[in-house]
Amino acid sequence: MRYKHLSVAIPLLAELENLPNLIASLESQSYRNFDVYLCVNNPKSWSESDDESEHGMYENNMETLRQLDTMRDSLNFNLTIINSQWTGKQKGVGYARKTLFDAIAETHDDNELIVSLDADTDFDGHYFDELISVFNATPDAYALAVPYYHPLCGEEALDRAMLRYEIYMRHYLISLLEIDNPYAFTALGSAMVFPLKAYRSVGGITPLQGGEDFYLMQKFAKTGRILLDFNETVRPQGRPSRRVPFGTGPAIAKGMGLLDESYPLYPHEGFKAVADTYALFHQLYDGDIETPMSSFLRKQLKSDDLWSPLRKNFKTRPHFVHACTERVDGLRILQYLKTFPVRTAEEELQFFCQVHHIDIQGEFNFATSSVSVINSIRNQLFEVEKSLRHSHQDKNNH
Repeated sequence: MRYKHLSVAIPLLAELENLPNLIASLESQSYRNFDVYLCVNNPKSWSESDDESEHGMYENNMETLRQLDTMRDSLNFNLTIINSQWTGKQKGVGYARKTLFDAIAETHDDNELIVSLDADTDFDGHYFDELISVFNATPDAYALAVPYYHPLCGEEALDRAMLRYEIYMRHYLISLLEIDNPYAFTALGSAMVFPLKAYRSVGGITPLQGGEDFYLMQKFAKTGRILLDFNETVRPQGRPSRRVPFGTGPAIAKGMGLLDESYPLYPHEGFKAVADTYALFHQLYDGDIETPMSSFLRKQLKSDDLWSPLRKNFKTRPHFVHACTERVDGLRILQYLKTFPVRTAEEELQFFCQVHHIDIQGEFNFATSSVSVINSIRNQLFEVEKSLRHSHQDKNNH
């Protein structure tokens, strides 16, 4: 199999302001063999809504559609525009992504690469070139979790909240990479790329109001291999938003006061317990033994018999171990980590930075330390993550 063509899938919701930058990034690509699919997320009820915000977003969407229709003939790529006048519960970014991915699946074969983006995301002119190269070098890969980096916007309160959330995400991924966990990936709708063959093989995307990107990537992780090491970085805006129930936008909208409760830096003891549990999967094939996660799993799965059904269904040790990793998946790991008592984010970060030889510059506090100090820590974590992405992928290539 050799990949030659990309289909770029971008949901839009009140993105008129971001439209020029998005079109410029697409036009700048050195690799030209691609089409673009845009889905305007436009619930029909908003057209007559008394809610000023909803009506404003509807008008923004309509103007976006008008501008796209005007410019489409002058673009250097084929553009498909889907105006989704959602009714009932069929709305939100999950439905928009499913609409886009399924539209691509209807008209392309397995060799198509789907590039999932968001309208507020910048990327360099060689992005598509690099995507073609990496997937042709690793044609068995099921997906790529593209490295990301939120630029500062210059507004202190927003930058402070964005950095706090990004440090949470990097702390989480680095911790999973260090224990070589198969669910070590960051799922961002603006930073996912996958072959159409892989999308079809996992049964497509579930159209949730939020988290649809995580569940799709988890499907890929259970079925095949997710690439992490990549030369390019996408740059989504760190902007407040309440369009989805969780993720970057809602986290920033919460502000610093509520981030510790919703996005704690989970304790290193929790990740060690996950690693110790995974290390026992081989022994569980021979008979039941207690793992650090056993008590949690019995409650979560409402069963005292965790492993014998897997032994009955999976007759070899490797297949049994794989079944265990599917059962104790990325969602279960997150749920388990939430059972641990947490320290303050500053305390956990102090320990984490000491382990990774990161300069935290004296007495540190997310609320009072300068944005430049917090940004410096973010940047150092970004470098640690890049190195671990490379070593994790290199280890799993052999």
